[in-house]
Amino acid sequence: MQVSVFVPECAVIEALTPAYRTFKTANDFLKSIGKEPIFKVEYVGLHEYVSANDGEYSIKTDRLLKDVSETDLLIVPPAYGDILEGIAVNAEAIPHFQRLYKKGCSIASLCIGAFLLAETGILNNKKCSTHWAHINQFKERYPSVEVVDGAIITEIDNIYSSGGATSLWNLVLYLVEKFANRDIAVLISKHFALDIDRNSQDVFAIFKGQRNHTDNEILSIQDFIEKNYNEKLTIDVLAAKINAGHRTFERRFKQATNNTVKEYVQRVRVEAAKQFFEASQKNVVEVMFDVGYTDTKAFRDIFKKVTGITPIEYRNKYAKVSAEI
Repeated sequence: MQVSVFVPECAVIEALTPAYRTFKTANDFLKSIGKEPIFKVEYVGLHEYVSANDGEYSIKTDRLLKDVSETDLLIVPPAYGDILEGIAVNAEAIPHFQRLYKKGCSIASLCIGAFLLAETGILNNKKCSTHWAHINQFKERYPSVEVVDGAIITEIDNIYSSGGATSLWNLVLYLVEKFANRDIAVLISKHFALDIDRNSQDVFAIFKGQRNHTDNEILSIQDFIEKNYNEKLTIDVLAAKINAGHRTFERRFKQATNNTVKEYVQRVRVEAAKQFFEASQKNVVEVMFDVGYTDTKAFRDIFKKVTGITPIEYRNKYAKVSAEI
C-alpha cells in the first residue's frame, strides 16, 4: 500500500513526522512477527526541498506531487503559521489533490490541514474535523462543509480528518488499524505511549465566542453573558436589553455567533467552571452555583456534553491542587 505524506510549503515538522514514522514503525512491527511490510511510505511535495517551521528545518521529498500518478493514501498535514498564507503558498497542490482523489486515492487531513483539503471542494456537503480553535474560521470560509465540533476523527467517502494538534496521532493510529490491523495499532500506541481510543478533543477546547460579525447589539449581549453568566439568563431577559422580539433575537444571535443563545450561555458557563476547577479548591457543588446552575444533574450533563468528561473527572485531572469534594 502506497502512503504519500504531503509536505506543504511552510510545513510543520511536528505534524509531518508522526504519519511518516508511524507507518514505518508499523512495517517494523510486521517484520518482527514474521510478516511482510505492507506500507510504502514517502514524502511528496511541490519542490524537492521544503522548508519547515519558519526555516528551522528542511525536508527532502521523495517525489514531486505532480509526478504522483496514483497512490493509495495521501496525508495532508497543516502549513506553518497563518492559515490563509498557508493556503496561498500551497495553491498549486489543490488540483493534484482533486486528481488523486478522483482516481480512488483516500485522503486524510491532519489538524488544520483540513483547510487545504476543503479548498479542493471534495469536502462540500460532507463532515470533517479540524482544530477546535479554528472551527469558526473554517465555517466562515467553507459554509458547505459540516464541521463536527469536538470530534477527534471523522471518516466519509474515503476522506479522513482529525481534530487539533496531537489528535493527529489518533487518526494515524486509526488508519494503521484500518489498513493493517488492530494488534499493530495497539503495539504502536504502546511504543509511542499514545491513547489509541481517545475520541474527543472537547476537554481541551477553550470556548471563545464568535465575534467576527457586525451586529453591535449582539456583541453587547455576548459581553453581558460573559460578565453575568451566574445570573438567570433567559432569552426574554436578553432580548429585552436590545428591545428585540423573542424570535428575532434568537435568529440574529444564531446568525451572528453560530450558536443558539442557550448553547452560548452553556459554553460560557462551562468555560468558567473549567477555570474554577483549574485554579481553586472549590468542590463541584460550589462551582456549580458560582456559574449559575442549581441542579446537580443538569450541570453534570451539560458539562459532560461540552467537555466529554464529568465535572469531578475534569477537576481531578486538571486542578492545580487536589481536594476532596
